[in-house]
Amino acid sequence: MATRLVQINMKAHDDSALGRFWAEALGWGIDSEGPGVTNLEPVGFTYPHPSAVCIDLIARPEPKTGKNRVHLDLATTSTAHQAELVARLRELGATLADVGQGDVPWTVMADPEGNEFCVLEPRPVYEDTGPIAAVVVDCSDPRAMARFWDEAMDWKLHEVTDEGATMRSAQGVGPYLEFVRTPDTKSGWNRVHLDISPYRGDDPAVEEARLRALGATDPGIDQSAISWSILADPEGNEFCLLSPR
Repeated sequence: MATRLVQINMKAHDDSALGRFWAEALGWGIDSEGPGVTNLEPVGFTYPHPSAVCIDLIARPEPKTGKNRVHLDLATTSTAHQAELVARLRELGATLADVGQGDVPWTVMADPEGNEFCVLEPRPVYEDTGPIAAVVVDCSDPRAMARFWDEAMDWKLHEVTDEGATMRSAQGVGPYLEFVRTPDTKSGWNRVHLDISPYRGDDPAVEEARLRALGATDPGIDQSAISWSILADPEGNEFCLLSPR
């Protein structure tokens, strides 16, 4: 048994407005499941597929406090494209952000609700990922995170160092999943988190037990009204185990 990363869950004060921003930013389509839930995916996309990690925006009233521990890196094809994308995103409502990055070749920005993301300089490794180059998770121990997620999912582990680890779909398509060492510590629940799913025909209960055996824990969130499971990875980052599709 195994799981795969299928989407990013992002909390929002106004899921519709933030959904419009990200749909314009990525060139994706918008689908609403009802009040308070907005889904984004590439036009013509058949969910789930490793060629894209979708975005699920959920309305929540809690304010954003501190830097998110999960963010998106956007890909560009040239320095001109990077400049053009930054300018277009600012017109859509994004702002420049300072998270202590210093003098770097990428541009750190924040969406209209303050969620940080990066517009990367052109890098050959991301030339075929689509608009999202990587989903990035801050952590204190990239090696430990790589061990857990390598066992949790069937994605391929590409690189592991003390400073970072990189994974990608075993099919070699779509964005990367990256764990980056940072000095920050987690406080409170993550406004942005990973959603993973078993494969069709697999038993979610069996998969949840397997993930717990690997080191996943119960984050202490009331789950009585939902049909999926909420777990936490070895560093306490919440993630959802969805029903297989």
